[in-house]
Amino acid sequence: MICTSIQGRTLEEIWTLLQDGEIEMAEIRLDGSPLSLEDIAELFAGTDIPLVATCRCEGSGPQSRCDLKAWEQAETRLRAAIEAGAKYADLEIEAPAPVGKQIRRLCRECGTTLIRSYHNYDCTPPEVALRSMGERCSMFGGEIVKIVTMARSAEDAARLMWLYNDTPYPDRLIAFAMGEDGRSTRLECLRLGAPFTYAAVSEQDATAPGQWTTAQMRAAVYQNLTKTADSAKFRAPVPIPMPASKSFAQRAILMAALAEGTSHLSGYTPCGDSEAAIAVAEALGARVEREADSAGDGVRETDSAADHGPVTLAITGIAAAPGCLTLASAFHTGESGLLTRLLIPLLAVLSPEPVRVTGEKTLLGRPLANGHDLMASFGIRLQPDERYDSARPFDCYLPVTVKGPLLPGRAELSGKGGSQLISGLLTALPLCPGRSTVYVEEPRSIPYLFITLDILKQFGIRIGSEMEGSGDFLESQDWTLCTGITFRIPGDQRFHAADFRIEGDWSGAAPFLVAGAVFGEVEVSGLDTQSLQADLSILDILTEAGASISRIEEGDAAGDIHVMKAPLSPFETDLTNCPDLFPVVAVLAAFCPGESRLIGTDRLVHKETDRAAAIVEMLTRMGVPARIEEDCLIITGLSLSRRLLTGHLLHGGRYTSYGDHRMVMALSVAALGADAPVEIDDTACVAKSFPAFPALFRQFITKA
Repeated sequence: MICTSIQGRTLEEIWTLLQDGEIEMAEIRLDGSPLSLEDIAELFAGTDIPLVATCRCEGSGPQSRCDLKAWEQAETRLRAAIEAGAKYADLEIEAPAPVGKQIRRLCRECGTTLIRSYHNYDCTPPEVALRSMGERCSMFGGEIVKIVTMARSAEDAARLMWLYNDTPYPDRLIAFAMGEDGRSTRLECLRLGAPFTYAAVSEQDATAPGQWTTAQMRAAVYQNLTKTADSAKFRAPVPIPMPASKSFAQRAILMAALAEGTSHLSGYTPCGDSEAAIAVAEALGARVEREADSAGDGVRETDSAADHGPVTLAITGIAAAPGCLTLASAFHTGESGLLTRLLIPLLAVLSPEPVRVTGEKTLLGRPLANGHDLMASFGIRLQPDERYDSARPFDCYLPVTVKGPLLPGRAELSGKGGSQLISGLLTALPLCPGRSTVYVEEPRSIPYLFITLDILKQFGIRIGSEMEGSGDFLESQDWTLCTGITFRIPGDQRFHAADFRIEGDWSGAAPFLVAGAVFGEVEVSGLDTQSLQADLSILDILTEAGASISRIEEGDAAGDIHVMKAPLSPFETDLTNCPDLFPVVAVLAAFCPGESRLIGTDRLVHKETDRAAAIVEMLTRMGVPARIEEDCLIITGLSLSRRLLTGHLLHGGRYTSYGDHRMVMALSVAALGADAPVEIDDTACVAKSFPAFPALFRQFITKA
């Protein structure tokens, strides 16, 4: 990235520069600045553009004569910036130990990345001295090490650049030379791995000899980003409304269909899986009508995308009770694994006769993991087609015949196969005439179990739960600490009509947020930052990777999420409970310099495709080293700037989505950093969760 150095400007002048759209990050020189401490606080708290707070002590350097008072004054100005939210703080290695200690502590407390810098305005020291100074900067708290010297010859410049071959941290080293002989190193450092380089607003604003202007540096860095149809900048200057969460929508539609009375589900936007849930509700005997949605914060009509909602669903239910179903002997669940797994236990309690469940497309090849065992624990028999019995006697595939009745009782169930069939049991068992207790050992996708409980509560169903393990799971949402869950389910309960607003979808937002973090800027709306959706984890992942993220509050609303491009770093994350994030997070990792680790690949085998294998194939073909070790996907990435300057953009070409909507979204993001157009064989499958995605995503792609 390019960091524009700004010095000697008033607060109003700085705001003007930051708002012109050409500055992607900025260094604010607080030394010799007219900014008051109040101005500093307002500036660093008031923008999402990554800012570096720098305050040189007058006369600092190898022969510094700065006294302690001068350093303390510099510390005061740096402190104001750090406490206000500076992304980076630059402290020279010559700073007295007490000042260095205080700034290091404050940076840790405030989440500010500390740059320890060394400047030599006279010469470029020998290699041994340069290496020693870099080690010292790292030893004394430098998360980024900055080495800047004066080059008197091409040999000086080459000696400084040699540091990139002799350091264990090339991706957090910024080394370049001042002077005309060092001018090329300001660009070369990006090619060798520097997270960012420095440029001036204009030639008159140069902070050191040989400094490029921001316009010159942008032309040099991003020239290759305009050579293909896909490589581009992603910028969404207006909030992009997100679709309804299909996880919430499908559950609420089924529960409304079971209720007595008319429920109103607002914020609904259609997609293949949710429309299949409506068809099932109608097959159960419920009446479904669509009404105008007054809030209107879902996906709206745009110039390039058809109107996909939002609407309010008015659903008049069937007042479900055991044995009440007489209308249908077969149900079709489309391509929705969740709908299938929610429906099977319900059919066993509602229908006195065997009922057939069918599906389509990729769903027919996806097993109901542990289906026989989980259902048999409560008296349900699943009879799949004969063609699967001999080949895979322990697996269960659609079409399948469900034979009840569902019997209340106590059972210990394995959660390794996922949460969806267990959510189905939690929805069906309350209708039975007796109490039930379900113990889930080694649970997976835990947030979705609690989404089920939350929506059941809205429709009048009471279920107690108790979690085992260490930690406050709901508060921290560190679900890996949970080893088991006990659900206590009173019987003879009935569903009651409810008015329910369907949340926006975090998994649908993830591709937009990643595109903004790597390629530009994005703002999304219609999301709840207190949601139980596991895919809310995308915010934690982007934060760990170094993206600039803020929440824009609007009264009592959930607020919009704003993400901006920033220097990125490798990360490690456990996606066991949010497997839908894997493809797009893998693309994010491809642009994070270093080795990122994504845990939880075992959950990907039976998605719409073998998603783990599909991701590795996609990345490998694109030129990104990727491998799976045990349950972990390991990806070695490069920064966007380094890819551009070394010719290592992702490889374009024709790719398959394997009929997986999440792969379509990931490929769309990857195409922004490709060296040729990326053609996807099947984009229609995205209608399963987000029909408006292709047109909506394309709308915000511009040339850099």
